Amino acid sequence: MRLISIDVLKEGMVLGRTIWNEAGHPLLKKDVIINDRIIQRLQQLNTHYLYIDDDISEGIEVEETVPPAMRNKVITTIKDSFQSIDGLNSVNASYILDQQSKTIVSIVDELLSAVTGNDEILTILTDAYLFDEYLYQHSFQVTLYSIAIAKELGYSAEDLRLVGIGALLHDVGKLMVPKDILTKPGRLTNEEFEAMKMHARYGFDLLRNLHSISLLVAHCAFQHHERIDGSGYPRGLVDFEIHPFAKIIGVADVFDAVTTNRVYREKMLPSQGLAIVEAGSGTLYDARIVKALKRAVVHYPNGVILKLSDGRRGIVSRQNPLDAALPWIRIFEEQNQLLAATYEINLVDYPNVLIENVETDYMVPAKVE
Repeated sequence: MRLISIDVLKEGMVLGRTIWNEAGHPLLKKDVIINDRIIQRLQQLNTHYLYIDDDISEGIEVEETVPPAMRNKVITTIKDSFQSIDGLNSVNASYILDQQSKTIVSIVDELLSAVTGNDEILTILTDAYLFDEYLYQHSFQVTLYSIAIAKELGYSAEDLRLVGIGALLHDVGKLMVPKDILTKPGRLTNEEFEAMKMHARYGFDLLRNLHSISLLVAHCAFQHHERIDGSGYPRGLVDFEIHPFAKIIGVADVFDAVTTNRVYREKMLPSQGLAIVEAGSGTLYDARIVKALKRAVVHYPNGVILKLSDGRRGIVSRQNPLDAALPWIRIFEEQNQLLAATYEINLVDYPNVLIENVETDYMVPAKVE
């Protein structure tokens, strides 16, 4: 299978991976033949990328770190927990969350098991799932990224659990932000942004009253928008004043935000999202955490076409545990000439060859199809 932009999706193409709806039911099943009605529906659902099956990608598979069934179960549980406190004041919401603490910890333990029990690079397919409510999907994905970063940094099992709980609840304060601001499709006004920024303090006030979860979790919610140069919010803390767990969650939060579909912004591919985060390394974000993120997550997903600096073009066939930024590639074209037979290379073995472009809009010549 290969990853393509919906802009080049055509009638007759074959869907390579099932697309799920918010209820955990298949919206479009793998192997369905694409028609104009399906294309229009996917455009309406704000889909930017999807997987298709074709000749040049035959045999290339994508395996998520967290299987679809577990993902849907976890996100449904997050949704139920958050909706149970939606609209309540801080005191009542804290009481309800306290009652749900065992469920919250069990969710994190499941995700810990999935991430720490897998030596592969973390793979999360945001395009295979269409959710109306961004908050639940985002909380799930930030938890996975945060655990993966903390694992890469060598934290203990107990610390990994605390990072996971802090990540799962980092945005819980958004439930107290007015819905019209939270779901506004366009750019926020200055006043609306100030109201949105209050979610960090709301989350802290809610979580610090929990008896069954560490106070550190409340500080994760309070500090995940702080930046090491003091430019963050709500208190403008600097490097040493920010808890390391909040720094981790802050990096995971930004990376997920830019690599996930939003109504008002097209998502970035992982390599683009990593470039955004890396641009703030050492100024906005702790450099060690940025490096850990780059080691922990997929840069170029299996099935994406890459143009190389030596004139070759290939499709990512598998990940490289030695270097997440340099995957294995199935070469199918040299100097714009299709090859009669493909072959694989490991980019680690070609230090002078650079990745020039990610080509999700590449059109395969008819004779290859």
